[in-house]
Amino acid sequence: MELEKIAQCLAELGHSKRLQAYQLLVRAGDEGLTVGEIQRHLDMPKSTFSHHIDRLSRVDLISQEREGRIIRCRANFGAMRNIVDFLSKECCSGIFT
Repeated sequence: MELEKIAQCLAELGHSKRLQAYQLLVRAGDEGLTVGEIQRHLDMPKSTFSHHIDRLSRVDLISQEREGRIIRCRANFGAMRNIVDFLSKECCSGIFT
């Protein structure tokens, strides 16, 4: 994952409500959660919530899938691993000691 993409992902996670939504989805695992379930956990109005979910989706931190009238969200675990790998790369190499 390139530096600019990682910076965009981290910027979107920099908002407390988006970070909370993302944490919920990570905890939910591969099954994910419906939009309604996430919204109830965060106690947010629909319009505000939709904005936050859209921001996470635009940087590919989450995916959305329609199941009839329900939209299910899932964390993109590959993107999460790329970010963690980037942040921890060479963390213990002794460069600064």
